[in-house]
Amino acid sequence: MSTAAPHASEIRADYEAFLAQKAQFGADDGFEPLWLPSSLKPFQESLVAWRLRKGRALVAADCGLGKTLMQLVAGENVVHHTNRPVLIPAPLAVAGQTVREAQKFGIDCVRTNGGSPKGAKVHVTNYEKLHLFDADDWGGVECDESSILKAFDGERRAQITEFLRKRPYRGLWTATAAPNDYIELGTSSEALGCLGHVDMLNRFFRNDMNTSDTKGRMYGASKGWRFKGHAESAFWRWACSWVRACRKPSDLGFDDTEFVLPRLIERDHIIETKSAPPGKLFAVPAQNFYEEREERRRTIQERCERVAALVGDTGAPFVIWCHLNDEGAMLERLIPGARQVSGADSDEAKEEAYEAFASGQVRGIITKPKIGAWGLNWQHCAHVVTFASHSYEQYYQSVRRCWRFGQKKEVVVDLVATEGERGVKDNLRRKALAADKMFTALVEHMNDTLKTAPTADYSRAVEVPSWL
Repeated sequence: MSTAAPHASEIRADYEAFLAQKAQFGADDGFEPLWLPSSLKPFQESLVAWRLRKGRALVAADCGLGKTLMQLVAGENVVHHTNRPVLIPAPLAVAGQTVREAQKFGIDCVRTNGGSPKGAKVHVTNYEKLHLFDADDWGGVECDESSILKAFDGERRAQITEFLRKRPYRGLWTATAAPNDYIELGTSSEALGCLGHVDMLNRFFRNDMNTSDTKGRMYGASKGWRFKGHAESAFWRWACSWVRACRKPSDLGFDDTEFVLPRLIERDHIIETKSAPPGKLFAVPAQNFYEEREERRRTIQERCERVAALVGDTGAPFVIWCHLNDEGAMLERLIPGARQVSGADSDEAKEEAYEAFASGQVRGIITKPKIGAWGLNWQHCAHVVTFASHSYEQYYQSVRRCWRFGQKKEVVVDLVATEGERGVKDNLRRKALAADKMFTALVEHMNDTLKTAPTADYSRAVEVPSWL
C-alpha cells in the first residue's frame, strides 16, 4: 500500500474543486427551448433561451421590454417539456392583462384562483392567492414582477419561497433588479435555490456601519453592508450565473432602434404653506419621520389643491399617486373625471377601474403606489403627478407605468412637496441618481464577467494555501 504524499497537481485540482463547490454558481439545470415564436425580438429570444437553459433564473428587463411575452413563452416551453401546467403569480390587476397578452400571441393561458389545475397549460393568479395552490401540481412557476416579493411580510415571503423551492423550473421576472439593495438580490437568490440572502451577505459582505471607508459602498450595499476585500468581482461573477439584466437591448449586444424612450420631464413643485408647524415661526424641513408625517397631514389641503391645478381641465389622461387615504378622497372631490382606487375596494373593483382608465373610459386614476404601481401598462397617459416619499422603487415604478417603451409622447412627472418635505424630495432625487449609476455598474460588471468567465473557471487565480 502506497503512502506517498499527493502530487502538487492533485492538491491543486482538489482545491479548485473545493472552491467551485463553495461558489454555488447557478447551474444549467434546464433544457433547450422547444418553441420560440417569431413575435419575439432577437434580444427577447436570447433571454428566454437563457432562462430555459438555466432552469432557475432571474431576468431583470426594464419596463416595456416585453417581460410578459417572454415569461409566457418560457412558461409554454415548460408546459411542453414537462407535459404539466405552469403557474404565473402576478400582482393584482396584472393577471387579466397577462391573459389578454397570451391570447394575442396564441398562447394557451387561463386565469385561476385556486385548486387543482385542469389541463397542461399556463395559468395566471395573484400572489395573494398562492396559498390556495399545491406546489406539487405544477411543472414550473414564472413569477411576474418578482421585486414585489420584498414588499411582502416575512411570513408571506417565506410562503412564496417555499412554494418555489419545490419546482425544478422557476423564473423570476422584474424591471428592477434593485442593484442598490443586495437584500433583494439575496431574496431572489434564495427563491431560486442559489444562496439564502443571509448566506449571500455573510459570504460577500461585511457590515461595518462605523467605517470611514466608503469605497465598498459605491454600489449601494444596503444598511451598511459593503464588500469584503476582493469579494466584489466574485460577487458579480456569482450573480451573473443566475441573473440577466438590461435596460435596453444594447445592454445585451442587440440593436436599440425600436426601443428608444421619449424625453422624461421631471418638475419639482415646492409649496410655501400658509401656516408653520407647531412651535415654529416659519416652515422648516422636517427632521424625522414623526415631523414628516405631521407635515404631510397638516398640508393635505394645500398639496391637493396644487395637484388639481397641475392636472387642470385639459382633457388629457393623468395618473396621481398619493400616500394617504385622505389625500385620495380629497383629490377625487377636487378633480372632475378622476377615479380613486383605494385599498378598501374589492379586487374586482380595482381591476375594473384600471381597465376603464386604460381604455379611456376614465380620464384619470388616483391611487397609492403599493396598490397599483407594479406591472400595469399605461402608455396612453403622459402625465404623472406624485407626492414626495422616501421610496425610490415606488417612485420608479409609478413613473414607469407611463414612461416605458411604446410611449410616443414626452412624459411629464410633477413631484409635489412642501417646504417641510424638501429633505424627503432631495433624498428621493439622490436615490434616483444613485440607482441609475448602480444599474449601469451592474450591467457593466455582468457584461465583463460574461466576456471573461461565463462559467466557473479558477485556472487563472487559484492560490493553494501554504498549509496544503
